[in-house]
Amino acid sequence: MNKHILRCYLVAGTQDCRHLPQYANNPQQTLLDRLEQALKAGITCYQFREKGQFSLQDPTEIEQLARQCQALCQQYNVPFIMNNDVALAEKLKADGIHVGQKDFAVDKLAQQIQGKMLIGLSVNTLQQAQQHNDFNGVDYYGCGPIFPTFSKSDAAPDVGINFVQYLREQGITKPLVAIGGIKTPHVKPLLQNGADGVAVISTIMQAKDVALTVKAILGE
Repeated sequence: MNKHILRCYLVAGTQDCRHLPQYANNPQQTLLDRLEQALKAGITCYQFREKGQFSLQDPTEIEQLARQCQALCQQYNVPFIMNNDVALAEKLKADGIHVGQKDFAVDKLAQQIQGKMLIGLSVNTLQQAQQHNDFNGVDYYGCGPIFPTFSKSDAAPDVGINFVQYLREQGITKPLVAIGGIKTPHVKPLLQNGADGVAVISTIMQAKDVALTVKAILGE
């Protein structure tokens, strides 16, 4: 895979738009508008993550929104990654699927996908990272949460900004995207420590100026 796609990786669903004024009238369009702003600004990857207490619950609505997000990503030539929902990822022919440690056995997933899309796996410990470091079926690791995060009710314990460097020192060579409570000042140290990019939710979704925020993440 091209590691550059991890450089500025947006993860979001309608539940991450609740603070925006237009959300009350149309959550789906609110997400689409913010996603297009981020795509125009230069994000390198987008993960559709419709999950949690305030997310859409109707599978038909979720699929429709996912298709709309995917179409936007295709328009801007940015990879579209599906969070956890393997069936929907296959149905939409997504560019990738991202799963957690408890979501899906990645060896079985790789067998099922057969190289048709990228596979990202969340890791929170050295042991988890070592387990699939030499397994070609996993294309990249989502490493974290680096800092405490409020985007997930079931988030693993935060690992700190030096965790990426620790993984690299222990021989982890897999592409790494750092995630979890990351703000723009953290980006440079994480890249210096060996991350290939950062994944953010609130930093972009709650930004007053999306374009400036994305450019700050990209170091422009």
